[in-house]
Amino acid sequence: MTTNNSSIPGCSEFRTLARLSRREVLRIGGLSGLGLGLSGLLESRVRAEASTNRTFGVAKQVIMLYLHGGHPQQETFDPKPTGPSAVRGEFGAIPTNVPGVQFSEMLPRLARRMNQLAVIRSMSHENANHVTASQPAQTGHKHPPNFPKTDVPPSDSDFPPIGAVLDWLRRSRQEHVAGSKAPNSNSNAKTLPPWVRVGPLMRRSNGTVLHGQLPGFLGRGFASFAVDQALLGEDVRIDAVQPSDDLTQLRLTGRESLLRQFDRHAQVLEASLAARNLDAFYHRAFDLLSGETTRRAFDLASESAATRERYGRTEFGQRCLLARRLAEAGVPMVNVSYCHTPRGSWDTHSRNFTSMNDSLGPTLDTAVSALIDDLKERGRLDDTLVVVNAEFGRTPKINKNAGRDHWPWVYSLALAGAGVHGGTVHGASDNSAAYPTSHPHGPEDFAATLYHLLGVPRETVIHDSLDRPHQLIVGKSIDSVLV
Repeated sequence: MTTNNSSIPGCSEFRTLARLSRREVLRIGGLSGLGLGLSGLLESRVRAEASTNRTFGVAKQVIMLYLHGGHPQQETFDPKPTGPSAVRGEFGAIPTNVPGVQFSEMLPRLARRMNQLAVIRSMSHENANHVTASQPAQTGHKHPPNFPKTDVPPSDSDFPPIGAVLDWLRRSRQEHVAGSKAPNSNSNAKTLPPWVRVGPLMRRSNGTVLHGQLPGFLGRGFASFAVDQALLGEDVRIDAVQPSDDLTQLRLTGRESLLRQFDRHAQVLEASLAARNLDAFYHRAFDLLSGETTRRAFDLASESAATRERYGRTEFGQRCLLARRLAEAGVPMVNVSYCHTPRGSWDTHSRNFTSMNDSLGPTLDTAVSALIDDLKERGRLDDTLVVVNAEFGRTPKINKNAGRDHWPWVYSLALAGAGVHGGTVHGASDNSAAYPTSHPHGPEDFAATLYHLLGVPRETVIHDSLDRPHQLIVGKSIDSVLV
């Protein structure tokens, strides 16, 4: 199909990519940090970047912790002990192990690990709606300017989140090298899902799903593998990877035969994108059900009682532990949900300080500290990126219910692990934690930083189900938080 180059928005390189055939784009839009090759237009540039920038592609796995509701910057990473009394809250600030940097007293363990964290205190945007603000937070792409900032359900036309993109890029590369004898650089790639969500599909109390969790315009075949169940039991079994009672090895072998039949008939359906996605879905399902690698990775009950206690006997803590197992096994992207709905979440419109003291603060502090320590002790912190993310922060002003309301104009996010310059604070907010005073960044810059660490070239273009090109990275990497 021929496209008029002048009618396509963007830089000249983006227009060039847009004119390429899908297979040519698949060949170019590689993911070097995760073993995906590059060739053609971008190869020399990406190789040069990788050779001169030591953080490009260092993250082989990402664990993204999403604090549904939005954590208060004042009671976490950006306390204001000298701020106005009406905004500073009930808790004090404590020193971290990095001179001159303070955290809220709600995070004593993380304060002792600040030398391994990079904190961005100047995140900022203008959308105060949980549902739609979660879209840029998890994809790096805002909705169009006229899109309603209300609780509207996600759409199949939404921009996909990072996990879906990584899955698309991997499969694209597999399409390109199909038939070659090149060995797979990751022996677990066949049996492990490329993107796992640990925890629920996050929703509002009215049932609306937060945007940025579904594969959007890539199609349902790129959805995450979901683990949505209680994890606190001593002998917990992950239901999602358990064959049904009557699914014996014999029947699994029978399913494999069925897949071979599906392959033979798939040639007839080659023109159908849905059929190709279904084909991939069935193959992935079979690999998951029949693979010992998968069962080991998801075997949370095999962890010692001491390790499980270390992460905290909370659902979020155990989700973080399972995420560590999955990352260690080689799953590229693990999203960890904090909770199902606003009940028990960080959406503290009332009793903010009680919730922070009794549950939210200790749960976050214990789980994230344990995750960082565990990865470091296992020698995996250097290639695993840990991300503390959310849709926004909380208001400077404390309301009549001792709560804080939605506040996207400034908030704090944190990173640890692969390529991260530990002990770094980037940006600043004013004395009320209301607005950035230096280096403001939107979610698009945060996403660009993650893609850089994953080794995704800035020029990467992905295609939707109608084969239309979309520039993946629209922000700029926040280089000061990188080593």
